[in-house]
Amino acid sequence: SYSALWLALLYWTLLHSPNKCSILTKADLQELEKINAWVITHSSPCSATCGLGLRTQELCPIGGTASISTTTCKMRTVRCLDTWQCGLKTQTAISGHKLVLDCLEEVMDAMGRFAFVVSWRFARGVITSDDSLFTRYEALSLDKVVLDPLREEDSGTYRCDVLDTGRHRVKRMYKGVRVISPNMLNLDFAKGLNQWEKPESLWPNITTITTGKLYPSSTLRNMVLVSVSICVALIAVIFLPLWAFNRKMPKAAAQPFHDNL
Repeated sequence: SYSALWLALLYWTLLHSPNKCSILTKADLQELEKINAWVITHSSPCSATCGLGLRTQELCPIGGTASISTTTCKMRTVRCLDTWQCGLKTQTAISGHKLVLDCLEEVMDAMGRFAFVVSWRFARGVITSDDSLFTRYEALSLDKVVLDPLREEDSGTYRCDVLDTGRHRVKRMYKGVRVISPNMLNLDFAKGLNQWEKPESLWPNITTITTGKLYPSSTLRNMVLVSVSICVALIAVIFLPLWAFNRKMPKAAAQPFHDNL
């Protein structure tokens, strides 16, 4: 570690020197050849976009002729953190099934169960990220909440907070859970669309007509005649009294004129 620090200070001095960079002497090169260090040649992206994740790094030794030897390289897995706020995610589950809410996932397996402090809070019956609505929730497992069987009163928002051994927050996750009855309509749009396109899969005892006319021509003719007859009858019932009333009105208006004469 001291040799790597010395090498870094040497590079920093050369880069920030007010004079022009001078050529290393033979003695300087011999001194550098004695330094052995490991450098990171490749690093993968963080496995998690939020919260604690894992990153794989490739380490290769450098020394001797100052060239990287790929034959003795090794891989290591380290923790990574882009942001500890994961926001709110929702999911719909069916009552009676098993539901597992995992807070650490693969990080727990890689780093160990006792490398973190995990706490859960629960807001019953609402999907929210308002921290004032949450109360403490006792989870039987350290890193996950297991609901088996899932009940309708388990619906709400579960909040997970993860602290490392230094009591620094490394993750906060909100998980909104909607619980529906198994007798409710299937919310899978693609599957439901396929069922509606094939009605025989929904009602096997009903025979569907796919070709030909739905009704015979005589039935259609009778339906038209009945509709026309009903319309004519309604017109007669409405307009005949009005016509009779209008015919009586002139006679009633002319009667007082003859009486005055």
